[in-house]
Amino acid sequence: MTAQSWVRNEPAEKEREIYAAIKALPPLIVRADGRNFRRLLQTDFSKPFDARFATGMADAVTLFFEQSGFDPLLAFVFSDEVNLCFTHVPFRGRLEKLDSVIASYLASALTLVLGFTEPIAFDARVIPICDLEDGLRAYLAHRQAEAWRNHINAYGYYGLQALGLSKRAAETRVKGMKAREVHELLYRQGINLNETPSWQRRGMIVAKEAYEKPGYDRKAERAVTVTRFRIVQLRELPLFGTEDGQRLLTRLAAREAIPIGDKGVV
Repeated sequence: MTAQSWVRNEPAEKEREIYAAIKALPPLIVRADGRNFRRLLQTDFSKPFDARFATGMADAVTLFFEQSGFDPLLAFVFSDEVNLCFTHVPFRGRLEKLDSVIASYLASALTLVLGFTEPIAFDARVIPICDLEDGLRAYLAHRQAEAWRNHINAYGYYGLQALGLSKRAAETRVKGMKAREVHELLYRQGINLNETPSWQRRGMIVAKEAYEKPGYDRKAERAVTVTRFRIVQLRELPLFGTEDGQRLLTRLAAREAIPIGDKGVV
């Protein structure tokens, strides 16, 4: 094909990109999920939860905040799931661009942070929310409830294996158990699910916060205080459906400073 014929056929090729014009309007969530991470984490990681992996996920998201060129308001992270909230988005909101770039960046960042030697992947989807108050709180409360269910099932799955069940049998059994039954099973093994680390039960948040820094105005020749922003990782979260949870989200939406005691550690 000559260069001239390629130029002549280019509009026809563009017409075949039938999904390229689909756009999303903020505020919105981009949710990324790790693909086949159970197999990826079979060795070298503790079960049912691994602090190094959790820290790696939070650090990969921190890299996204610092270096990707995107400006998310906050990210809610649990297990291998990342929920990024945006009030404005690049690429004029094109879904294909948002999903592909965010998923690929997170995969690259997590590979760098944890030193994986095998290819890893995330998939991503865009979820519109109506507003940054009720809409965001309701969405995060729903995902936090999923984090709690994931926490119960993960402990139950490995608790059943500790009793001698095979992986397949444990997976089948835990799906048919009520939360109360899993609690009782694990309590007999010395595990209280209400006392496991908060990041396992309620997830983590990565966000920007404002802080004040002393500076000097050379023109006015006087000391001044300037406002800067930094990335923080919050490991001790309230339930988003409570008043404490709403207050935290309000502060995060305004990018206010978060008290040191609320940040926690993994």
